[in-house]
Amino acid sequence: MANPITLVSFFIFSCFALFACSTNDTDFISLLSFKAVLNDPQGALSSWNETTHLCNWNGIQCGRRHPKRVVAINLRSQGLMGPLSPHLGNISCLRSIILQNNSFSDEIPHELGRLRRLEFVEFSNNSFAGAIPRNLTQCPNLFHLNLIDNNLLGTIPPELGSLYKLKLLGLTYNKLSGPIPPFLGNLTSLGQLSLTSCGLTGEIPKSLVQLHNIKFLFLSLNNLVGTIPSGLFNISTLTEFELADNQLQGSVPDSVGLTLPNWRWLQLAYNQLGGVIPMSLSNASSLELIDLTSNFFLGPVPRLGKLSDLFALDIGGNPIKDDINFISSLTNCTNLQDLYMEENPFLFGSLPRSIANFSSRLSYLVISGTQVHGEIPLNIGNLVGLSRLVLHDNNLEGPIPSDMGKLSSLQELYLGANRFKNQLPSSFGNMSSLNILSLKDNYFSGNLPQSFSNFTSLLDLDLSNNNFSGLIPREIMSLSSISISLNLSFNAFVGFIPIEVESLTNIEKLDLSHNRLSGLIPSSLSNCLSLQQLFLEGNLLQGEIPLGLMVLRGLVELDLSRNNFSGPIPSFLAELRLEKLNLSYNRLQGKVPQEGIFRNGTAFSLDGNKELCGGIPELNLPPCSLMTHTKKSSSSLLKILIRCLVFGGVFFIFLVGLVLFLYRRRRPRKSVASVASSIGSQFMRLSYGDLIRATDGFSEASLIGSGRFGTVYKGILEDGQTLIAVKVLNLVVRGAFKSFIAECNALRGVRHRNLLKILSVCESIDYHGNDFKSLIFEFKANGSLEKWLYQKKEQEQCRSLSMIQRLNIAINVAQALEYLHCGTDSTIVHGDLKASNILLDHDMTAYVGDFGLAKIISSMFPTQESSSSIGIRGTIGYVAPEYGTSNLVSTQGDVYSYGILLLEIFTNKRPTDDSFMEYINLHSFVSTGLPDRVMEIVNPLIQIEHDMNINKIKDCIVSILNIGVACSRESPRDRMSMTDVVVELHKIKECYLR
Repeated sequence: MANPITLVSFFIFSCFALFACSTNDTDFISLLSFKAVLNDPQGALSSWNETTHLCNWNGIQCGRRHPKRVVAINLRSQGLMGPLSPHLGNISCLRSIILQNNSFSDEIPHELGRLRRLEFVEFSNNSFAGAIPRNLTQCPNLFHLNLIDNNLLGTIPPELGSLYKLKLLGLTYNKLSGPIPPFLGNLTSLGQLSLTSCGLTGEIPKSLVQLHNIKFLFLSLNNLVGTIPSGLFNISTLTEFELADNQLQGSVPDSVGLTLPNWRWLQLAYNQLGGVIPMSLSNASSLELIDLTSNFFLGPVPRLGKLSDLFALDIGGNPIKDDINFISSLTNCTNLQDLYMEENPFLFGSLPRSIANFSSRLSYLVISGTQVHGEIPLNIGNLVGLSRLVLHDNNLEGPIPSDMGKLSSLQELYLGANRFKNQLPSSFGNMSSLNILSLKDNYFSGNLPQSFSNFTSLLDLDLSNNNFSGLIPREIMSLSSISISLNLSFNAFVGFIPIEVESLTNIEKLDLSHNRLSGLIPSSLSNCLSLQQLFLEGNLLQGEIPLGLMVLRGLVELDLSRNNFSGPIPSFLAELRLEKLNLSYNRLQGKVPQEGIFRNGTAFSLDGNKELCGGIPELNLPPCSLMTHTKKSSSSLLKILIRCLVFGGVFFIFLVGLVLFLYRRRRPRKSVASVASSIGSQFMRLSYGDLIRATDGFSEASLIGSGRFGTVYKGILEDGQTLIAVKVLNLVVRGAFKSFIAECNALRGVRHRNLLKILSVCESIDYHGNDFKSLIFEFKANGSLEKWLYQKKEQEQCRSLSMIQRLNIAINVAQALEYLHCGTDSTIVHGDLKASNILLDHDMTAYVGDFGLAKIISSMFPTQESSSSIGIRGTIGYVAPEYGTSNLVSTQGDVYSYGILLLEIFTNKRPTDDSFMEYINLHSFVSTGLPDRVMEIVNPLIQIEHDMNINKIKDCIVSILNIGVACSRESPRDRMSMTDVVVELHKIKECYLR
């Protein structure tokens, strides 16, 4: 039964409605009903009372023809919360209602459709829910409907198609669904259509080309597919066009810069568009922003110096092949503020000096992930307006110019992954506004300048993987502003950890690993209460693990491995919320706890501590009672053993020295220079003795792999921070010496981020008088790809490769091969590409190594083929079929090997797997299963990873395997080129990440 009060109210409102615009009693009661259901924390509606005439209420405007009737409500940004009262539908003279920037919730009442005079509805930035009201179409005079930034659901109702006077329709940032309805093309009065981030799908309807008055068209951040209707590029009124973050394909018409004279914003980022960047863009003189990020545009880049209003240009993430000198024309763009060119792997040339001539208004300059080389221009300090400078991951070299210290407004500086060297200039510290400084992965050396103390705003400092030496400056440890990370790892710092570390009270990550630090962990470290990650491994630290660490309750990762810590494992480590703990290779003693992290055998490591006992059964440590007995019984035997070793060692050294002396008098030592000269000026001079010390006498503990022609050892040089991999040739094996020469020749003068870098060669005589030849490479922490693909079952959970890691590895290898085939003066054929020759660093970046079978083909051969007297043997399963019938050497042979490797990466099946049976080989096994049985073919771990989204990932995997099949076809002429492979894999990666 209905409430009597409700019935009375309904009767009263019905009566008042009969008077239309002749009385304001209805308005008065309706507005009080509107107020009654709202929460008004700011008192915006305090004037809405019976003692004040409603035309004087806050936000209320009455009309001129009907001075007692409400024609407009404007309550923008009043902090109002609650539902919108349906009684507003009774204010029959209402023309405008503005409720922008409040917290209105629930559905928009359908009663608003009664307001036949309504023209202007502004409800943006609220929390309205439910569907878009269909009966708003009963308001024939409506020309402004803005519902942006709410929680509206459902599709765009077809009734909106009757609002022919509509000039603005804003639905951006809602939770709509379905396609863009074609009927929107009938709203020819529209000047702005905002549908960004609405969850819309399907194609852009061609009917939108009928919007001849449109100025602002915003369709970004949806799931739109297909091509952009070409007619949209002919609407001369269009000024801002945003289609970013969709899945659009096709190209942009060449004439677009001529047909859109008023164009100001071009936003096409994060799609699958391709082709040539229209050269006519240089004629679109009104352009202010061009954003083509993460597409497949090929270039060249138009010379845009005529665009005097241009303030932002972003072409990053495209396979643009062009000389970077095109940016010299941008120095005429005096309003340019943002310039982004990141992840353009085919952008080449030296960094032009003209960069320093950019306008002082330039704020962001990003050039990273390219083949750009050369030095930073000396007068870079002219760019006084820079707040973000990113030159990360290029081939830049030389010292840092002192002029850089003039960039006093700089807040972020990224120079990592280049070839910069020498000491940092003292003027470096003048950039006192820096928040983030990254110089990692370079060749900087010497002491850090004291001027670092000026970085009082620094939040994140990364100097890892350089050659910095000396003491860690106390000034750095005193930078209390650092709250994100301080990374000084893989350098040559010595001495104690400064007690000033106590100043880093807000730091989350501290990494001092792989230096030559000594002494105790300072007790002042306990002041770093926000610390979550602490890495001190690979130093000479000693003493017991301090009790002061027990107050670091936020600690999640702790690595103290490879030091000289002694004493017991403190029980408080079991009480912390640690997720990873590494105490291996120290001199820890006593009982291993069994609580906290010590209950999970995969979460901690205690290897190399020989005097530990107890712990969980998985550790296989002796009981603590047995350890105590063993120590007492073995002490006397140890004294006897030491004496025997001392006398035996002296005699052995004397004997070896005598043999070497006699042998060297008979045979002169070979020179290293002949081989060293073949690999360039970056050659490190390392003797046989250096390698003996680095690898602990080529001990079994240092052994990390072996192959046909030699054995590989891990070592660390005497500087205490340079990790190396030493490949010792087995000269007894036939072909080993030719392999040595081939590898030196192949690596001469080549440099690519995905090729294993050779550091040195050693051609000498060992302590037994035998010839000794070795190659010294950078050590890669995560070993070979083969070990990751075929590890033991019990390791799969902690060492399995994710889908994106497999895809990145495939792209890394493809880029390296593309460089070998096309990126140097001569074509290089690797000849033995396989999983065991792909090495992974700590970031899981892949590097192609082992060039022992490589062949250099003269650039005079246009077919990129050559013959060889000895041919290429390669490895069974990877070697191309044509190599079994001729001595022909070809890049297509590498392509075949890559195809097999790509299939192997995603199926985890060796090329010679016995399970193929009737399928003969891996190529046949995969090709017969595509596309219907793709998820039966791929590695089960990938399926588990994507169990909740298996349909979305299926298309990406099919595309990847199709590339592998295309590369491993039997006929060389039917195989893809590595350039095409790189382009296609980048497309797949972009699709997968979205």
